[in-house]
Amino acid sequence: MDVPSSDDSEVRNLIHNLQHPVSDFSTLLSLITAPLDCLSILPPNFRRYNVNPLPSSSIRTSVHIPLLQRALLQHILPIWDSELKEQESLSVLDQYFCPDLFLSVSPVAGDIAVIAYATIISFPFTDHSIRLLARLSKEYPLDRLHSSIFSRKDSSIKLNQEWEDCIQNIVAVPAKVGNYCGTRNLAVPAFLEHGKYFNDLSIRCETLILTSSQEYVTSINVTLTKLVKLGVFPPHLPSTGSQPSFFHTTLPIVRSRLSQNDIDSYSSSWSRVFRGFESSFALQHVLASLFACLNTPESSTDCSPLARASVKREAFILNKLCPLGADDDELWQAISAVVLGREWKESMSRVFVCWIAECHYGFLRLLLDDVASLWSNPEHIKHSLISLHRYVSSILLLTVSYFPHSSPELVSLVLSADFINGISLYISSMDNAVRHCGMLVAEVAAQRAGKSLDFKDWDGDDSGKPWARSLRVLLADRDADADVGVLNEEDTSPDAIVSEAPQTGISEPKKAAIIIRVDGYDSDDSVTGYDTVPSSRSNSPTPSELEDIEKDPSLNVGRKTTPKPVYLAQLGAMLRSMGGMSKDNPAEEADKIEVAVNCAEELIRKKKNYGTELEENAVNLTYGLIGLQDNYNLDRFNDLRQNALNALVACSPRKAAPCAIEEFFKNQYSTDQRYAILNALALGARELASLPIPPSVISRDATSFPSKRLPAPLHQKYLPRTAALPQILSGITREAIERGKDAAEDKVPQIVRERRFRVQPSRRISEVDSATSIAPNATTSPPKRTTFNEVAAEYFIAPLINRFWLFLRDEQTREQRTVYHEGRAKYHGTGTGLILNPLVITHFLRTLTVLAHASQHTSEWLGFIAPDSLELALTLGTKPMSVGDQPAEGANLTERGTKEASVLASALELAVIILDGCTQLDGGRALSLDHTALLMGVSEWASVIFSKLDEGIKLQGGGGEEIGLSLRRAASGVILKVDEILSKYRRSMIDTW
Repeated sequence: MDVPSSDDSEVRNLIHNLQHPVSDFSTLLSLITAPLDCLSILPPNFRRYNVNPLPSSSIRTSVHIPLLQRALLQHILPIWDSELKEQESLSVLDQYFCPDLFLSVSPVAGDIAVIAYATIISFPFTDHSIRLLARLSKEYPLDRLHSSIFSRKDSSIKLNQEWEDCIQNIVAVPAKVGNYCGTRNLAVPAFLEHGKYFNDLSIRCETLILTSSQEYVTSINVTLTKLVKLGVFPPHLPSTGSQPSFFHTTLPIVRSRLSQNDIDSYSSSWSRVFRGFESSFALQHVLASLFACLNTPESSTDCSPLARASVKREAFILNKLCPLGADDDELWQAISAVVLGREWKESMSRVFVCWIAECHYGFLRLLLDDVASLWSNPEHIKHSLISLHRYVSSILLLTVSYFPHSSPELVSLVLSADFINGISLYISSMDNAVRHCGMLVAEVAAQRAGKSLDFKDWDGDDSGKPWARSLRVLLADRDADADVGVLNEEDTSPDAIVSEAPQTGISEPKKAAIIIRVDGYDSDDSVTGYDTVPSSRSNSPTPSELEDIEKDPSLNVGRKTTPKPVYLAQLGAMLRSMGGMSKDNPAEEADKIEVAVNCAEELIRKKKNYGTELEENAVNLTYGLIGLQDNYNLDRFNDLRQNALNALVACSPRKAAPCAIEEFFKNQYSTDQRYAILNALALGARELASLPIPPSVISRDATSFPSKRLPAPLHQKYLPRTAALPQILSGITREAIERGKDAAEDKVPQIVRERRFRVQPSRRISEVDSATSIAPNATTSPPKRTTFNEVAAEYFIAPLINRFWLFLRDEQTREQRTVYHEGRAKYHGTGTGLILNPLVITHFLRTLTVLAHASQHTSEWLGFIAPDSLELALTLGTKPMSVGDQPAEGANLTERGTKEASVLASALELAVIILDGCTQLDGGRALSLDHTALLMGVSEWASVIFSKLDEGIKLQGGGGEEIGLSLRRAASGVILKVDEILSKYRRSMIDTW
């Protein structure tokens, strides 16, 4: 067994430290810079951070770099990215994936880039993955990676295998990037777009072919075969920029290289590539894509010197890229299949024949045999279109024209049985254009073979006769004998020079200067202000100048800046650092608390789907945020703490919600802290249930009369903290009552009659959201997240109700023990800051109402959530919570109504929501049959309150218009809901009531 060396142990310890929480930023930089300095790719400006250098040659690239890259992607970038950006140190981390251009000449830099592709592709994508791949595609192209791999001293089999794996990773980049950006509605970087990426890859592949040698043929063909499978060699020209095409991109470069003097080595490289394909399928696709990108005359029978020279130039390109030797039988089979097995423009026949004629003479005979066999095929004659007939006939006649008169090949052709049978089939064709194709081939072939044949039917302009006459003129000369110099003369002609001369831009006219006369009288002189006498007192600094002065490091000597936490454990330590004891340095502690509350929500939400870190620290953070107090008058302290608590409950409901409920019933917290707990439970539950959270009520307050509002600073300080929950409760209560309104109106004949005669045009066309119109299988399903239905009963509602009953029992027991005491020895369960205080109880009931409304679709709703919540509402609305709430003996009816109006209103609103939910789910069947006494008790309670309000009895705290209105609305809503349920199940309830 090999014992690891001490150097290897140091490296593995460093990797282990990166995979675990790093204490501070300076430690992180020391860990990152040590391996880079060992590999000699550390930028000079970061060398001062390498306080613990590694021994030289301790880093093995193939072993340690993948581990380091994974640690950085998994553990460092998700946590330290913000800090790295702020400190402008993200570039040093990029060195592990894409060493900069100054260090890219190092052999290890190329190896790191090759490994980076494999590491990034194998991990889930992030924004950093996109950024790194964009850099890699620009700074480490295909030929650079090829030279990096094949410069190693390994066996060719191993190197080719590594190159195949590298190509697999490189070509997977656009699809991975497109999927990631598409699911998040992000813009794909220009360098990583599908068309642009593969076109750039094609250019670098052509550069690789230019510099290749015999031993690199296999790796190049592997690359081209992979591109064939991905559609980079289309059989036609691309119609849009998003469609990549190898030869459409590289053929201009190929033309320029072939126009130089020394082209033999370049031609040999391409020749080896075409002969090196192991798959005939891939070779045919490459040839077809090459043929589709060639330039041909617009007219297939153009006999001008320029057209003939253009045909010869294209044939020259084919001859240099894919020359045919005497032993290239397999290559010829692929060429013949592409030339005769696909549909091409008729003008392409001239390029093909001119190319084959410049090659070995034996391939011209093979072309004659193959095309004659296709031309005389009965299936081709009967079923092919006229365009294909003319294309095949043109190839046959052009091939015949390159043979000498009366050559044995031509004589054998005209005397063959297949050729003669083909002529008879053409002549018997019902299509005159097809018949003339056969007649033309028969005449020209017979005349070239020394035979006499003349059908004498070529005058006129019908049935393809003009085409036949033009083709006869074209066959008088050969394209291979054209002078290519005509093209150069055309390029240097005066017209071409004028057309290619850059147009000089027309200079914009200079703006005329506006001259103002100083002297003379102006009518505005009478309203011109005068300079005041300068004051000897300096101007007061602006707020921005005060902030700059405060941040000036020269004025804050010795003061330590508080770094932002990057781990939740650090955030928890900052929140709970005081421990109830005063600190020696209050300014430093205030800065620490301010930084913590400012970044708490962002950090909690960032860690939501990142391992188990949030679950492990959720309880500690709950304790810290709930117990935190604004001892330093920090800006927006309450809002920031509330947002952090909301995020904590929404992101970790199984840990944070039970902990917050348990803390709520402890006597050590103030009313403000209890409000924060209840708000977090309600708003976090609605976020889990994907229900909307109402916005701030700023617009509503801004329109209020000033006398109804506190001064602006006090209004912002005291009111917004509890404004969200009443607004939510008002909305859901109104919605529940409105649902029962229609059912009640159906029982009134006058309203039914009015509805029947009312005309309401229906909307036949409605707008469909684009997000919902997409097919379900066309979008990527989001990652599974916790819904409120999964956690509502076990972690929210049941603990809240059960813990309240236990607390109420303990409080009443404690009061009963001291009921006969006097003075301070007598305990009261209600009072300022206590849970049974009407303010806190009202907010408690509102929270429970919001939770019950959000959990209406849970399986436990009808079983215990609805009856338990309704029982709690009835209890709090009818029975005294404390000895102090009980009326004195002999008190009249008015004096007995000692319940706070806000408590009654909240309890009735909870009852409305419960009754409405039962009605929506099963029509109230379970509640009416299983809990009949509870339902009738709620009905009697709501009726008594409604009758008292009609009689004009005033309740405590009910003087405000809003409280009185909500109380009346809730009481009437309960009565209507109960009546709706009783109308369905009253007869079934006779036996149980």
